[in-house]
Amino acid sequence: MKLFHLVLSRISLALTVILALWAAFFYLAMVEEINDEVDDSLSDYAERLIIRSLSGDELPSENNGTNNQYYLYEVSREYAQTYPHLSFHDEMVYITDKGETEPARVLTVIFETEEGQFMELVVYTPTIEKYDLRKAILGWIIFLYVVLLLMIVLLNAWVFHRNMKPLYTLLDWLDHYRLGHQNKPLENTTRITEFHKLNEVVLLSSQRSEQLYEQQKLFIGNASHEMQTPLAICRNRLEMLMEDESLTEKQLGELMKTHQTLENLTRMNKSLLLLCKIENGQFTENTSVCFDHLLERYLDDYREVYAYRHITVEVENNASFCVQMNDSLASTLVSNLLKNAFVHNVDNGAIHIKVDSESFTISNTGEEPLDENRIFERFYQGKKKEGSTGLGLALVDSICKAAHLSIRYTYKDDYHVFKVSRE
Repeated sequence: MKLFHLVLSRISLALTVILALWAAFFYLAMVEEINDEVDDSLSDYAERLIIRSLSGDELPSENNGTNNQYYLYEVSREYAQTYPHLSFHDEMVYITDKGETEPARVLTVIFETEEGQFMELVVYTPTIEKYDLRKAILGWIIFLYVVLLLMIVLLNAWVFHRNMKPLYTLLDWLDHYRLGHQNKPLENTTRITEFHKLNEVVLLSSQRSEQLYEQQKLFIGNASHEMQTPLAICRNRLEMLMEDESLTEKQLGELMKTHQTLENLTRMNKSLLLLCKIENGQFTENTSVCFDHLLERYLDDYREVYAYRHITVEVENNASFCVQMNDSLASTLVSNLLKNAFVHNVDNGAIHIKVDSESFTISNTGEEPLDENRIFERFYQGKKKEGSTGLGLALVDSICKAAHLSIRYTYKDDYHVFKVSRE
């Protein structure tokens, strides 16, 4: 979830709770204020009625046209002692003049006359319809909530895009950052202390990563280069030793196994050295290379190897696929893909090669798919195959990146499919 959405959802939730509580308190305060004003009016009116009743003056009509109604009647002493002498409550009453029932505020007063009689005065006055009031308040609260939410969304969008711009700039730079490549400088001027510190930490971390990466490449290159001579010497000595006629068959077999191991180690060393040169950008001379011509050059040599396992080859050449890249790297790319199609194939299998103006595709039968996420990693081999160093596809991937080509692996209909195309 994005930070903007998280903040907005939490603000919306908090705003809902706050507005709900505010609406409840506002309603109670409004009703309390209205009841207070009505109660004061009822108290004044009841007081005047009681004074006139005690003084023996004529009382007004029970329905005098002022929306106020009253009833005055005698009650027993027991009744007077049981109920409170002054109380207010809401009630639905029938208004004679209007001929309808309306909500009213009711004041009940019990008082004693000079003769010792207990009288109860009930005074009614119309008041607000609280149900309508609740509906009105709810409608306005919803309207207020929608308006506030829209304003908060717009305000948050403005604040985030204005104040979080340095963060988005840094994230975009990190998205496009590639270790070991020529990256654009980070231009992210900001007055915010935290973002300024974050920029410094990211730049320092990238510099450390670049230094470690360069040291690793230098170590691999130097180690691979220095290992070439002793490996060649060991191989030559083994070959001379294998020519000794006094060796038994068992000893010769062990020497041949050792020689094969040295051969694999030598190929691995050459592949590592080539990878290091590619990543160091040492292949700068580019020419126009056509993959269909390279295919014709190398396929005849590989046909004999394929025939050893009874693997058939079909070539579909629709057009020339030509790109600007280093000729030796292009040769390594094609030969490694042809070798990979043999190593990861099955006996009596098949290889299909398709060339058109936009891509070069080579497919071979296989028993199960390889890991798409790791297939171009160094030393990844899936199931261990004889003669495989685990660097062939890593070399192919590095060459494609250096030549601005794209390589994609899929497994379809029991075929491993490698497709090289322009980015």
